[in-house]
Amino acid sequence: MAITAGIDVGTGAVKVVLFDIEGDNIKWLSKRTERIRQRDPFVLAKETLDGVLADASVSIDDIDYVASTGEAETLSFTTGHFYSMTTHARGGIYLYPEARSILDIGALHGRAINIDDRGKVLDYRMTSQCASGTGQFLENIARYLGISQDEIGGLSKQADDPEKVSGICAVLAETDVINMVSRQISTPNILKGIHESMANRLVKLLRASRVKEGTVLLTGGLALDHGLLAALQECMVDQKLTVEAISSPDSIYAGAIGAAIWGAFRHEKLARLAEMAA
Repeated sequence: MAITAGIDVGTGAVKVVLFDIEGDNIKWLSKRTERIRQRDPFVLAKETLDGVLADASVSIDDIDYVASTGEAETLSFTTGHFYSMTTHARGGIYLYPEARSILDIGALHGRAINIDDRGKVLDYRMTSQCASGTGQFLENIARYLGISQDEIGGLSKQADDPEKVSGICAVLAETDVINMVSRQISTPNILKGIHESMANRLVKLLRASRVKEGTVLLTGGLALDHGLLAALQECMVDQKLTVEAISSPDSIYAGAIGAAIWGAFRHEKLARLAEMAA
């Protein structure tokens, strides 16, 4: 048995989970996510971990392994670090065992990861163009339109005539949006046009990573944007991609979950090696 914490420091948010793991029996103890905004992400990571421990009434001394992922490699209070692609793959399999691909859509990148039933990475592709398909871009657009990020998905699904947005460059896309506002295009139609542009790029990533069937799970900061999920599902139908796109309420924690699970595996392996040496 091991109590492990997973800490995922992204560009836009810090995610921390706490698990009690014994073999294949994985029990949630606590979880928290905090937007970074203008705060120091490393200080915030420690504060968020302390909050998770307090929520679960667990002492730091009770933790067997503190695993980090994302941009958290240099944290001073962790036991080990895991590459984010492997943590999102393993976290995705935990959240939805039938998933055979992961779409990690973060603040600064999009990534399609082809996986097997154990969460092993078989192939992957990342966005190579600029940031018009990322969470940071959507956040900037929301700020310009005077809406909160939580409103984006619902408004997008109200669109009746989506306006096309440049998918080449964030600067051009933002210029498109400014022109749309001046032409009095409705906010829902602007947002749906952005979502359609993002979905088209993400479906291309899936094709490039050789995903042909099964279920793709959304992870990362935009995983809970239901407007983007709807646009993805529509785009897959239009492009005849026989893949089902879904999201989990805990999708944003996928990286932290995978880190915690890999941490438990490494802790057990180190314990066995210590026994053999003894």
